[in-house]
Amino acid sequence: MSRQGKTGAWILGAALAFGVFLLLGMTVSRNAEPAYLIAWERALFDRATPIAWRLTQSCYPVVLVPICIALLVLAAFLRTWRVRIILSIVTLLVSWRAADFFQHYFARPRPEMWVVKHELTFSYPSSHAAIAFGFYGLWAVLLYCSGLPKGLRAGGASLLAIFALAICWSRVALGAHYITDLIGGALLGLATVLISVAAVVAIFGRVAGPAVPGKNRAA
Repeated sequence: MSRQGKTGAWILGAALAFGVFLLLGMTVSRNAEPAYLIAWERALFDRATPIAWRLTQSCYPVVLVPICIALLVLAAFLRTWRVRIILSIVTLLVSWRAADFFQHYFARPRPEMWVVKHELTFSYPSSHAAIAFGFYGLWAVLLYCSGLPKGLRAGGASLLAIFALAICWSRVALGAHYITDLIGGALLGLATVLISVAAVVAIFGRVAGPAVPGKNRAA
């Protein structure tokens, strides 16, 4: 497929994810959470609360800022990972700020039940879910598609994917979000990832080259 074709495919995917995100946001901001999802949310509420709180903290600046600093330091030395690192930080920032913007736009109230921390901002979409998919989930894909040994790629990508899903679970366990908030955040994070990848492909023709020792192609 040509560079234009690849770019178009990524943009189309981003547009579809963003369209579903907007449609869901308009629906949940005007209607109550579906009853069958409320039953799930109550079943998950206040389960393994200390673990849920630790997972929630992984999307706070106190954790994300040091991670980004470490990644930038690595980018200075690992040329083959440079584009991946910059892409991940850009999608993190865009996902984070976009989620904050749309929370104010849809203005959906938070769930009434909560533990540990009473969230005072609006509910849809979940910024944690947007970050989980737009940053940790993106790294799962980037790691799996790299040129590292197969076992390391599969194991690392699986752990990151599970971690991203666990972050989403933590928000329901703490009563901070509805399940539809998490779906919306995931869609927003996915749309951000896809449009960022489209931009990189349009410029470089690919997302990244093989990230293995001894190969000097920029990635």
